[in-house]
Amino acid sequence: MKRFALITVTIIPILGFASAQCGPSGAHIQTGEENCSCSGTTANCDTFQLCGVGNRNANVLLTGSYSATVDCRNKGGNVVTVKAQGVTSSSSTGSLQPRNGCLTVPKLSTTTPTASQFEKMATCPNGNWTPILRPGTTSLDSYTYTLTFAGCSSPYDPLTLTGSCPA
Repeated sequence: MKRFALITVTIIPILGFASAQCGPSGAHIQTGEENCSCSGTTANCDTFQLCGVGNRNANVLLTGSYSATVDCRNKGGNVVTVKAQGVTSSSSTGSLQPRNGCLTVPKLSTTTPTASQFEKMATCPNGNWTPILRPGTTSLDSYTYTLTFAGCSSPYDPLTLTGSCPA
């Protein structure tokens, strides 16, 4: 019996079955639920209480990926359409401190990037062209929601959400 346990303990880490999760092993959602949704050009994530975290601080980050169409116009009025590179918008809780072993995670929402942010990402034919955001073309493409405990270099996987938003 001892030989079997020793072999199992030795082989599992070698095969990669035991991957270390950075975060408290007893963490669980006490109230509310981890849920995010898209509404127009905003991603919204609900509030919830995470207990079993001991005295571990955490940071929650919500990042939205946006796209838009930018037109480039020259002094003669000619227009060239350019698809702007993606622009991201993030919202963070900052450091959340537990109380009685629980973290209260507040609601988070993304903020739609400004026309100026999209125009800076567009590549016009040359410096004589002016980028102009085409009205009504801004869209939220996807979001990523992560919770990272203090001292961890990667997010806590059980509380990571990603989603696509309908156009």
